[in-house]
Amino acid sequence: MDSKAYSGGLAELRALRDDIKPLQRELSKLQADLAKLHSRRDRQIVQLGTYEKAKADRIATSAGLSVIDVVALVPALGPQGASGEAPSSQVTGPDSPEAQEAAPAMKEVPAAPGEAQTAEPAGTVACLSAASTDPASEPDAPAVSEQAAAEPAPAATGSGEDVRVLPSIPDGGDGDSWFRAEPGLASQRPNFKQAARAMAFLDAATGVLVWQGGTVRLDLGRASVAEILTAVYAQAPATIERIYITAGDPWHQGAERHEFLKDAVAAWLNGPLPEGWTVESTRGKDRQAGHLVHPRNPVGRWQRGDQHVDIRSVGEWFDPEGADPATVRAAFVELWKALRPHFEDVVLMGSPSQTGRDLWSRTIPTKAGARWADGFPVMSQEIRGLLHATAGQGRTELITPPRVPERVPGWYEVDRTFAYAKHTWASGVGVPRRINAAAFAAMSEKEQTNALFAPSHWQVRVTIPKGWSHVGLLPAPAPGERSWHYPYEGGRTFTTWAGGAEVNLALRNPIAPWRIEILDGLLWESGDPLKSWSTKLREAWQSLRATAELHGDEQQKQACRLASRAVRSILLYGIGTFAQRPRITTGSLELGAGGAVPDLPDGARLTGITDTHVTWERNQGFARDQYAHPEWAAGVWSAARAALLSVSTSSKDPATGKPLKAGALHLPPGSILAFRTDAIYTSAPVDWEYGGEPGDYLLKGRMPWEQTTPRTDEEFYYLQGLGRQALEAEGM
Repeated sequence: MDSKAYSGGLAELRALRDDIKPLQRELSKLQADLAKLHSRRDRQIVQLGTYEKAKADRIATSAGLSVIDVVALVPALGPQGASGEAPSSQVTGPDSPEAQEAAPAMKEVPAAPGEAQTAEPAGTVACLSAASTDPASEPDAPAVSEQAAAEPAPAATGSGEDVRVLPSIPDGGDGDSWFRAEPGLASQRPNFKQAARAMAFLDAATGVLVWQGGTVRLDLGRASVAEILTAVYAQAPATIERIYITAGDPWHQGAERHEFLKDAVAAWLNGPLPEGWTVESTRGKDRQAGHLVHPRNPVGRWQRGDQHVDIRSVGEWFDPEGADPATVRAAFVELWKALRPHFEDVVLMGSPSQTGRDLWSRTIPTKAGARWADGFPVMSQEIRGLLHATAGQGRTELITPPRVPERVPGWYEVDRTFAYAKHTWASGVGVPRRINAAAFAAMSEKEQTNALFAPSHWQVRVTIPKGWSHVGLLPAPAPGERSWHYPYEGGRTFTTWAGGAEVNLALRNPIAPWRIEILDGLLWESGDPLKSWSTKLREAWQSLRATAELHGDEQQKQACRLASRAVRSILLYGIGTFAQRPRITTGSLELGAGGAVPDLPDGARLTGITDTHVTWERNQGFARDQYAHPEWAAGVWSAARAALLSVSTSSKDPATGKPLKAGALHLPPGSILAFRTDAIYTSAPVDWEYGGEPGDYLLKGRMPWEQTTPRTDEEFYYLQGLGRQALEAEGM
């Protein structure tokens, strides 16, 4: 750059400054106006909460808030007011290897010199120390999510930040009454077979359409809904009920005209329709009417008389990675063929989550006298609500400077392949027991250890050791709009909920034990309701991967690779369906004369507006779903988060014969750059051997040269793509 260019750049910078200043003033005014409106809304909620028949869920949907936000403003609308603090038991553990048996010595111990002190609750303080465990005996599945129409009462969290308040179980009989099954509701094996739906695969960019009857190239024009429906059914039979978009993302048309991508999707879904077509309003029991407005994988549903069709993204199942529609169709064929030997009545449904839950339901035992032959009981709405509010899913975290350097010596991505299958061997079944602080303190050492290793979910007060220099271990309610974060500052104390797997990891991590005080908890009987299902899926996954390695035809190799990823999605999203979140209904209405916004359905909130339509959504709470088992999803997710930090691999140490360890805590402090569900991104070289078993870490990206540390998601995904390309280039 010369001096002339430099002077010109300064002039441009001053012009930008002058453009920014008035917008900043306008933004400040808007923020002040918004704060006033928030204050008015909160006062209105408090006033409405005084009505004797007021309901938290009704007020929440009208206010555009979550139920727990409303309960925080009006505690009387929860099942109980905020509970008093119960006596707590404290569990701490030193750095110790996992050995043959968990048999800690329990004793009363004061806080270590220099360690942050917290006000000790009344009651005995029991400390877990010198623990050693057999990795083979570790249950891989403790706890996660569900929010009931009536939210549990809130409990305070630590740290003094303006964070989301997590609920607690009420004291005494009110809380004990939560520990029951829903009357007349249990997961039972279905006595019918799903109906198969004919599918077609469309590249919206090129117009290539593939179905069982052939391949054609269509003129889609601008690829609006009307143009797609008209072009497809001019060539393909009306019996096709699902059209999977493999490329082109037509729902992102005109995205630049909308502030949010979701608004562009809604505008596309609600565009004009050909004569005779309407948005779907009637469906069978296994189907859902109306559109699903999702920013990247939406589902549009339409009908013409008795003819029904979904337009969906194949991205629900896998990233097609540029595969043409014929290859994508071949992947679905290979998927069905791989599942057929394990599930004789397999039918591929619209999404991997629906398929996963249907396949699982067909593994429920039916033999007379067998355990759970009458079905797996569904927990009370209160317990499901507690799990929904107090447990999260996969860990997503971007670690930025100053926690890590501005420049790092390299970029490495390692991913746990088919990881969730490793955490389905043991899950909680039946109605849980409540283990409050006093009950935990009264247990013997062995009983305490067994409780922590069993399927369980605990309310804990956590103190991070002084001098801790690595990543956070336990999730906590996050400030701002994020759901969860992972405190890491030495000496910090906070209150949260965590699954047994994560509590054990905090106590027995390979660096230094964290101080844990048990405040309350749920403890289930250990069973294996997911084991048969996940074993069958694992075998299908392995067979597809093997075929992809050996097949001589490049198209079939790619089809089998994609099909193996679809099996992963069936497991991943199938587990997610057990969480049974509140039902969110979406819809749209035409604008009135002069662009007037029409009246929305009772309890709905406005989510978008275009030149012709408004879109809305409504939280309808929890259905009486016989397959609602958030305790199972919670257990898998908790164990998977713990395994990101430290887990036994399928490789053995030649010296000891014991499984080798892997995970973030086995990498240098300050080297972890990000977590994404089952993947770790680090600046340190990783040499963990990949054994090909579920849960093993596979190197997926590598750039062993200096990089600028990503500070935004956009920068992160850019480096992720470069790292994968660089590793692929190494193998060429």
